[in-house]
Amino acid sequence: MCAKQVKKPGEVGTTGHEWDGIQEFDNPMPRWWLWTFYLTIIWAIGYSIYYPAWPMISRATQGIVGTESAGDTRLAVSDEIKRYDEANAPIKAKLTAADLNAIAADPELGPYAKSAGSAVFKTWCAQCHGAGAAGNVGFPNLLDDDWLWGGDMESIHTTITHGIRNTDDADARYSQMPAFGTDGLLDATQIGDVVEYVLQLSGQEHDATRAAAGATVFTDNCTACHMEDGTGDRAQGAPNLTDAVWLFGGDRAALTETVTKARFGVMPNWNTRLTEDEIRAVAVYVHSLGGGE
Repeated sequence: MCAKQVKKPGEVGTTGHEWDGIQEFDNPMPRWWLWTFYLTIIWAIGYSIYYPAWPMISRATQGIVGTESAGDTRLAVSDEIKRYDEANAPIKAKLTAADLNAIAADPELGPYAKSAGSAVFKTWCAQCHGAGAAGNVGFPNLLDDDWLWGGDMESIHTTITHGIRNTDDADARYSQMPAFGTDGLLDATQIGDVVEYVLQLSGQEHDATRAAAGATVFTDNCTACHMEDGTGDRAQGAPNLTDAVWLFGGDRAALTETVTKARFGVMPNWNTRLTEDEIRAVAVYVHSLGGGE
């Protein structure tokens, strides 16, 4: 049993806790810490009085300054949006009624459409086509003049309005490439041969012997969509196979996967998400990027 410790004059007392002979001193907290703690209490009380702070049933206490609550802010923003919509209503109506091909040249509609279209693009389209519209694997580059469904104003407008291969719009652009390998339409040798022929068509390194055999496979299975010379058919969304522009990749491995499994890119119809003036604006914007025809 431990003997009771006798406190010496000026010695710091203990809390009474002891473990294995080790005692816990009852040191006072530093003065600077105490004053900081007191200041935070004073600050909190002052803040609660001066600014909105305490939540109530429908809003927070307003405080002396009467700052707007979150609900008031949302209402103010909503009113501001409504004000701008009303201010832009005449030019939006004019944009909707204008000839698509005349919008860009109109001194009033052209700049407005490009500015509004840029905002629409960055909000709804950049996720797939990129902020700069250069696209990505499976998402077309909108800066060049290689268009699957046409690059004139009417074609771009139709594509944006109805989308591609979606099931939500009966007027969506639609075409489907057969999965020649998965569905057993071609065997592995035939697929390899036709891939070599496509490599030849696009001016890439290829096996000439296999490409010669692949020409027959191409004629029998691919010309209905890609045409006899491989330049494609925009009416069907069939890409040109003779250039260096590839949506899913143009090397041997990518082409083999495409022929074997096919591709089936889907674009939503925007006529349920965007207004007609917004669709026209983004169509003008995309057309102006450099690839529009």
